[in-house]
Amino acid sequence: MPRPVLDEAQLHPAIRDQVVNAHADIVHNVRAAAASNPVLVIGMAGNPWCRRARKALAAAGQAHHYLEYGSYVSGWRPRTALKMWTGWTSFPMVFVRGQLIGGAQDLERLIASGELPRLLADPA
Repeated sequence: MPRPVLDEAQLHPAIRDQVVNAHADIVHNVRAAAASNPVLVIGMAGNPWCRRARKALAAAGQAHHYLEYGSYVSGWRPRTALKMWTGWTSFPMVFVRGQLIGGAQDLERLIASGELPRLLADPA
C-alpha cells in the first residue's frame, strides 16, 4: 500500500507551485547522488547519528558518498523537503543502490547481518 501523500488537486492553486517546487533542486541532487553512488549518506552537521553511520561504514570497509545539509539550527528547510520526499523523518538517510534503507541503526543491522554486501553485489 502506498504511503498517503496529499494529492496535488487538494492544493489551492495559489500555493501549488510553491509546494511542488520547494527545494526541488535539493531533492534532484539527492536523487542523482543516490542513483550514481552505491552507498549514499545524507546528513547534517553536529548530528551524532550521522557520524555513527559513517563510522559503521568505515569499520566495514565500505566506501560511501556523503552529502550534508546544514546543522540543527540551519538548513532545516532543505532537510524538510528531503523528509517529505522520502517519508523518513530523521537523519541520517542512508541509501544503498538507490534504495532508502533507513538510518544509522538500520545500517548497523544490515552490516551485522551480512546483508549489506548482498545488497551491493552486482545483480548480473
